[in-house]
Amino acid sequence: MSTAATTAARPGGTLASVPWGQLGPFIALALACVFFSITTDRFLSGQNLSLILQQVMVVGVIAIGQTLIILTAGIDLSCGVVMALGSIVMTKLAADLGLPTPLAVLAGIGVTAAFGLFNGLLVTRIKLPPFIVTLGTFNIAFAITQLYSESQTVTDIPDAMLWLGNTFAIGDTRIGYGVVLMIALYGGVWFWLRETAAGRHVYAVGNNPEATRLVGIPTERVLLGVYVLAGVFYGIASLLSVARTGVGDPNAGQTENLDAITAVVLGGTSLFGGRGMILGTLVGAIVVGVLRNGLTLMGVSSVYQVLVTGILVIVAVTVDQLSRKAAR
Repeated sequence: MSTAATTAARPGGTLASVPWGQLGPFIALALACVFFSITTDRFLSGQNLSLILQQVMVVGVIAIGQTLIILTAGIDLSCGVVMALGSIVMTKLAADLGLPTPLAVLAGIGVTAAFGLFNGLLVTRIKLPPFIVTLGTFNIAFAITQLYSESQTVTDIPDAMLWLGNTFAIGDTRIGYGVVLMIALYGGVWFWLRETAAGRHVYAVGNNPEATRLVGIPTERVLLGVYVLAGVFYGIASLLSVARTGVGDPNAGQTENLDAITAVVLGGTSLFGGRGMILGTLVGAIVVGVLRNGLTLMGVSSVYQVLVTGILVIVAVTVDQLSRKAAR
């Protein structure tokens, strides 16, 4: 096996010479928490911290799929609106047609997985750039969502579909079931990427696809599987969105693509592929949630919240670029 393929087969192995790439997201989260705990009394309350996790759970699950795609040196601009389409499909089937909740949810996830398959086929078989492919499917998914929903919010959702939006008590703090699901998904994907051959192949394809192909790994099949799996996570995020808001919103998801990419980048995953940590993405999503929540508690305008987030993204990408140059 070539050196490139061997290195790529060790998830996170390329970060060994750049430990700050691993620690950066955690340091940023710790500094943000310290800052806001000093500037506002309400930040460190259990209720507020639980609220932050509930606010980021939809983007957090979308970001799992986005991480897998970025690990292969791709990107998905359609993730947010595909998630919205999935939520409209499952809510309309349940509310309007009376389909049992499990079947309606599976149908919604099936639609988002189908979009993932469509993206993957265009990338692997026709060799189109992921940026262009997913920009096109962004518009396709948005149009289908508006047409199918007739631009109307879907209400009268069955209680079973809203269950993940409920909470349970730990002491004086209410924890959302959806948050527990998000954390469980991150744990499962972390194990898959780190401990299985299929997971290591994802890193290998992103690190050096040609070297990976030469050692017998089916790179196109890996890429196709990644896009389909990402679509499944977008479908799960659809269910979480419905559970959190209580409706199927055809206008949802239009900024979640950028929020998910922000979480991935802040979490230390390289936009050039082959390097990153799935748990870093979770931390990155929480960092964004902490910043927005903390600045809101301080009374800072939402415009400045967007400004700070944008600056952090540029800093994260700059650090990634400099670390790549230093490793050469």
